[in-house]
Amino acid sequence: MSDSRLTFKEMCARFDVTPRTLRYYEYIELLAPERDGRARFYGPREVARMTLILRGRRFGFSLEEIRQWLLIYQQKGTRSQLEHWVRLADRQLEDLERQRAELEVTLADLRALRETAVAELGKLGEA
Repeated sequence: MSDSRLTFKEMCARFDVTPRTLRYYEYIELLAPERDGRARFYGPREVARMTLILRGRRFGFSLEEIRQWLLIYQQKGTRSQLEHWVRLADRQLEDLERQRAELEVTLADLRALRETAVAELGKLGEA
């Protein structure tokens, strides 16, 4: 076995994912490890894909969006994949900015309510 390949267990540990998650990514064809009997081995290509999958999830992309994006590279090459990525990123950036604005409003509301409660506690303490 080549040193550049990881076993199933090593892949789970390296990316801090559960065996169920790794099997699911294989099931939906995000990953295609080499097989030797029942053993699975992950080479540099699968490690790179897993890195992209987890990064995409962190950015809020669905697994289907990630799958389609990875498929574009196989079918149409780097340019098409990068153009698609830019469109996805633009959309996600807008969505994250909207979420951040909503979160800022929520934080301000919570802080105001907390201050009201603190003021009420102060009044109760004076009685």
